[in-house]
Amino acid sequence: MKKVIIACVGALTLSACFSGNKSEKEQMQSELDSLQEIISQRDTELDDILSVVNDIQDGIKRINEAEGRVTIADGNVESASNKEIIRDNMQFIQESMEQNRTLIAQLKEKLNASSFQAKQLKQTIDNLQEQISAQSARIQELQASLAEKDAQLVAQNEQITSLNENVSGLTAENKAKTQKVASQEAELNTGWFVFGTKRELKEQKILDNGDVLKSDDFNHDYFTQIDIRKSKDIKLYSKNATLLTSHPANTYKLEKDAEGLYELHITNPEKFWSVSKYLVIQVK
Repeated sequence: MKKVIIACVGALTLSACFSGNKSEKEQMQSELDSLQEIISQRDTELDDILSVVNDIQDGIKRINEAEGRVTIADGNVESASNKEIIRDNMQFIQESMEQNRTLIAQLKEKLNASSFQAKQLKQTIDNLQEQISAQSARIQELQASLAEKDAQLVAQNEQITSLNENVSGLTAENKAKTQKVASQEAELNTGWFVFGTKRELKEQKILDNGDVLKSDDFNHDYFTQIDIRKSKDIKLYSKNATLLTSHPANTYKLEKDAEGLYELHITNPEKFWSVSKYLVIQVK
């Protein structure tokens, strides 16, 4: 179009050169000025339209780049830094797409209001519209994928929390059972012994009318608690000792040390304590 106008201007100018009529020259100059004004106006309109086209193309490019960053970060969506990258880029994409939609609308208005009716320019706008639509569809798919992964992560976190709670509960339960077993085992392997003179044993109600531990009304604190698996030797510090409680004869020995004082040596703890967990020894 610009070339045609320039050719017309040239023809008019050349014609004016061969004409000597002043009024015709003035008329030709007026027409030339009008044509130049039309060219200038169309150049301005075209520059304005192309500027918007460039802005839209640049927006599409930046959205594609942001989409690529989201896709890469999505490979490890559990990372805190990647979550921030995804959040920032998705916000940028939404804002840029909205801006491109606004620019497309403006571009159509400019083209309709201009004197241009170029088919190629309309095709360019249609292509841009298709790119934006395709880009919008991809972003929607990406958002759906991210939302699905978020839901999966929430479900996984809830499952992990539930498992941790179950593990904590089982750990506490196992600990309680272990403590109970240990307590029961300690109780099963706990024995009590006491040695003293006949008078001392009577005073503590351990010996009553010749019967040992006849009732439960004796002084329990007078006894010494031992682990029957470990305590197998008991020093009696006396030259005379007699077991008052019943214990199998072949499970222990009463022997004197170098000073002639008795010691009790339990040779078979399991059988020795099988009859009673209380050991009472009378000494003099």
